[in-house]
Amino acid sequence: MDDVRIGIIGIGGMGSHHARYLLDGKVRGATLTAVCDVGAERLEAARVELSPDLQCFLDLDRFLTAGVADAVLIATTHYHHPGIARKCFERGLHVLTEKPAGVYTRHVREMNEAADASGKVFAIMYNQRTDPLYRRLRAMVACGELGELKRSNWIATSWYRPQSYYDSGGWRATWAGEGGGVLLNQAPHQLDLWQWCCGMPVRLRAFCYFGKYHTIEVEDDVTAFVEYPSGATGVFVTGTGDAPGSNRLEVTGDNGKAVIEDGKLTFWELAMPEPEFRSHSVGLGGLEATRSEFRPEGKAAGHAGITQNFVDAIREGAELVAPGVEGIRGLALANSMLVSAWCDDWVPVPPDEDLYYDHLQERIGSSPGRAES
Repeated sequence: MDDVRIGIIGIGGMGSHHARYLLDGKVRGATLTAVCDVGAERLEAARVELSPDLQCFLDLDRFLTAGVADAVLIATTHYHHPGIARKCFERGLHVLTEKPAGVYTRHVREMNEAADASGKVFAIMYNQRTDPLYRRLRAMVACGELGELKRSNWIATSWYRPQSYYDSGGWRATWAGEGGGVLLNQAPHQLDLWQWCCGMPVRLRAFCYFGKYHTIEVEDDVTAFVEYPSGATGVFVTGTGDAPGSNRLEVTGDNGKAVIEDGKLTFWELAMPEPEFRSHSVGLGGLEATRSEFRPEGKAAGHAGITQNFVDAIREGAELVAPGVEGIRGLALANSMLVSAWCDDWVPVPPDEDLYYDHLQERIGSSPGRAES
């Protein structure tokens, strides 16, 4: 089969990163043929810094009708992902989109419906799903090695940002420009991995602090408590104000505890399942556990790995590591956390789409930010 011709929509920092590894030949069976962006200066930079052979388009509709690509990689700002994806599906193009899938679940659900109707390959850039540590944990949960889950806790605060970061663009950290803060910008990977490994909760109670550490209007500190269908519970903590921050995921089940931190997975395997010990033990004696470590030999395949998988799915029917339709799950968690904070109450997961949308529009109405493409 011929190479898949890829066009990148949005050639800013992230789009340029994707362009470079494609031009360097790091994705087999793919050729970067075109880029599209509303900024003429960014297109000129792409010609000069990336390749003079790239076909450049200022207008999305002209790009879509030019017949220069079989697939697109969307690297615009969050609000634009679903709308652009839907247009691409309508033109019969395969789609790989950057995270998050969008800003609100209603928009993303409509994108997923368009993807299903098109029959085209749809993937999302959840590159951390290629990390051997999280793949190992997911397998441990899926095969029952951890037993019935009791609790999961993720402290994801290694996202420290100074005020200058937020001041670098008028759209940053605004409801109108970005649609949210740490939950939409920094933590989507962790939210996805959390549900990918442990499943989706049914309800949550969250506390979001808006502009707690920075002069911004969106959330920069979040603590959420979730309940799973089985009765297991979980806590998710994230923010951009902790220095030094932490990145620690701990999952406890009937058979022991697994912790991912500092580049390794540590597993404490109990001598017998805890419920059995609890029912038959006498006195205050503890339950013995055997400690083992998993340190992966290889590295995560990263962005190029997800793009390679996307191309392989188009050319060979390979199973997707990160199907695009799954992007709504992590977003549902983020939306539910914000609704819970806004309403000061428990909310279901996923949240009421209309309720979230109405709250968001109210905040956009008084937001100074404007989205960039």
